[in-house]
Amino acid sequence: MHRYYFDHNATTPVSPEVLEAMLPLLSDVYGNASSVHHFGQMARQRLDQARASVARFLGAAPEEIVFTSGGTESDNLALLGAGRGGHAIVSAIEHPAVLAAAEQLSAVTKVPADSRGVVDPQDVRRALRPDTKIISVMHANNETGAIQPVEEIARIGAEAGIPVHVDGVQVAGRMPVDAPRLGVAMYTISGHKLYAPKGVGALYVRKGTPLRAILHGGKHERGRRGGTENVAGAVALERAVEWMMEHGAQEAARVAALRDRLEQQVLARIPDTHVNSAGAARVANTTNLRFDGIDSDALLIALDLKGFAVSSGAACSSGAPEPSHVLLAMGLTREQARSSIRCSLGRSNTVEQVDALTAALVDCVAHLRKLSPVYA
Repeated sequence: MHRYYFDHNATTPVSPEVLEAMLPLLSDVYGNASSVHHFGQMARQRLDQARASVARFLGAAPEEIVFTSGGTESDNLALLGAGRGGHAIVSAIEHPAVLAAAEQLSAVTKVPADSRGVVDPQDVRRALRPDTKIISVMHANNETGAIQPVEEIARIGAEAGIPVHVDGVQVAGRMPVDAPRLGVAMYTISGHKLYAPKGVGALYVRKGTPLRAILHGGKHERGRRGGTENVAGAVALERAVEWMMEHGAQEAARVAALRDRLEQQVLARIPDTHVNSAGAARVANTTNLRFDGIDSDALLIALDLKGFAVSSGAACSSGAPEPSHVLLAMGLTREQARSSIRCSLGRSNTVEQVDALTAALVDCVAHLRKLSPVYA
């Protein structure tokens, strides 16, 4: 049986070019980048090169890049490092890495999203308080792909003198990112969403942004993150973003056509089906489909048995008894949220795979609706 992967928002496979780039860092260039001898300086040189490439990818200066272990650590560093002792404003549709970190602060306000899954910047403005220390709104939602007005929110933050953090994990590599032009103080990316391995990410920190370390130890990363640097991971991230800078626009257009083909076919062939966030601008690879009268977990299992990997939302929330907090925040009922799945496309997907997934959905949804006690 063929198996096809439509869950790239959860993670991506390590690409051949990334694997090739990082292997020498695991075998030959193994020194500690903080050591002064030859082996350490070889590692330092590669780390500096990787930092410069990631900075160029984000339109930043090398000294504004902090290497981390991934998106969760970057989000936590931004929220806890800049917002400690104060009030945070976040959106209700944020990734759990932001929501859970914000709950560790003195106070947090969650601003709503509309039925498209988009935040109103004026809600952010209205949520400002004298003790607000950090605003965090994601660039694009991981479940629906809906793009948020982060540039306007950054202007509101700048007017109030409050740093704005953006979780860009689902955007980096899928559309161009110029963090300084967006006006944000901090921006998160994660390697395993970019065909690099799990365990490496980065946080852009605009020069002059006050940020306290949350991992304490040596004075690594300009004192912003203690711990021996993961040079192999940094080089893997470097190669991943280099590929994206060269091929990203072309790949985004290809994947957008596949995503649109999938949506058009599913809506035409399966009645009582909806695209959540259809009215919003979305990243090219993501669709969130709702099938009235079925349970998404049953559909996921049925599709997996046919060889198709999709999801019902954020991978970090898999197995949670509650429906998606993102879809609930958009105004969907619990039943509607539980009847939705996410398909996120990537470099491995083809027209033939999309057509095969459509056929599988037609079959599985029809079968599950026959068994459904609520679908008439």
